[in-house]
Amino acid sequence: MDPFKDFQVARLPKIRFASGALDELPDTLSAYGERLLLVTGARALQATPHWPRLLDGLERAGLSWHHIRVDGEPSPELVDSMVDQYRDNAVDVVAGIGGGSVLDAAKAIAGLLCTGTRVLDHLEGVGRGLAYRGPAVPFVAVPTTAGTGSEATKNAVLSQRGADGFKKSFRDERLVADVAIIDPSLLESCGKDLIAANGMDAFTQLLESYVSLRASPFTDALASSGMQAFRDGFWPAWESGHPMAQQGFQRLAYASLCSGITLAQAGLGSVHGLASPLGAFFPIPHGTVCGTMVAAATRVNIHALREREPTSPALRKYAEAGVLLSGQMFRSESAAQDGLLALLEQWTERLALPRLAEYGVAEADIARVVAGCRGGSMQTNPLLLSDRELGDLLRARL
Repeated sequence: MDPFKDFQVARLPKIRFASGALDELPDTLSAYGERLLLVTGARALQATPHWPRLLDGLERAGLSWHHIRVDGEPSPELVDSMVDQYRDNAVDVVAGIGGGSVLDAAKAIAGLLCTGTRVLDHLEGVGRGLAYRGPAVPFVAVPTTAGTGSEATKNAVLSQRGADGFKKSFRDERLVADVAIIDPSLLESCGKDLIAANGMDAFTQLLESYVSLRASPFTDALASSGMQAFRDGFWPAWESGHPMAQQGFQRLAYASLCSGITLAQAGLGSVHGLASPLGAFFPIPHGTVCGTMVAAATRVNIHALREREPTSPALRKYAEAGVLLSGQMFRSESAAQDGLLALLEQWTERLALPRLAEYGVAEADIARVVAGCRGGSMQTNPLLLSDRELGDLLRARL
């Protein structure tokens, strides 16, 4: 099969990647006007030296601002309430500074401030199906964790938790950030658990987009580069007091950025397909879902491909990932695939990633999780997995 099949590259933000780049944010924002809506997490950023320095910079740049704090994953109700509150404030620019939930909330708010519509007018799968026409208020994204890659995507993931819950995307190219500022030094305040969960989310996005049905030479190059950076940076970033921690944060931030670009262009796979209902029905952080399931999901995919689609290019790519991540050569592609599986299982054990049962997932829940997982991400998995295979995947991590 010719790897140079037709592909297209969707809109990306202007990207500024540098340690200390947060200090450039005030001047970046002032180019859009004087009235800022600043969206952050509830506490973490404000507890660092970055916060007072940022506020001083905003004042020097002549900006006035309103501040929204997002605690946990954003809901449609949160976004609608913030839009209602600030719609008449003539906001010139929205800045999101935080993890994926903060960036998703800011992205959705920026998208709706000028439209007069509500989240459920546009939310895929559960909304009213109205086309989003825009315009969006200019949006600047500054990630403070390395995981979701939301700074480079066109979708804002919004959640409603509970028995009838959902986790769906508000998605349009007009929602892509105008500017993404990636400052690896912001990762220094992240604890080990956060580094583990977000880092494994980024890695899962890289691997799933690499073997996606919509993968292209463009996304393959970025996914491979991102996985190499993850390989070299994750453990120094995760281990407390590692002498190469600063370089680790840089590589992990780069891997996360690459994962956002590749997922936006190529799509994802079964882990993210299952993460949607799991995150809606249970209080399980998204990165934890990815970290705890990626090894089991990769095993199920490889086994099914060997049985039903042995000529799939995804098998070759899994083998390439095994060589890249382990730094070893193998006697055959199948041995390299097995080496990848062994490595992913070692990572799961080393990080002591919690099982799904710790968040209340039980055998009786498997059928409804599988029933709710057939959305966008599952459609780009390397092959169609049966309900039985998906159920076995979940059971492996109960």
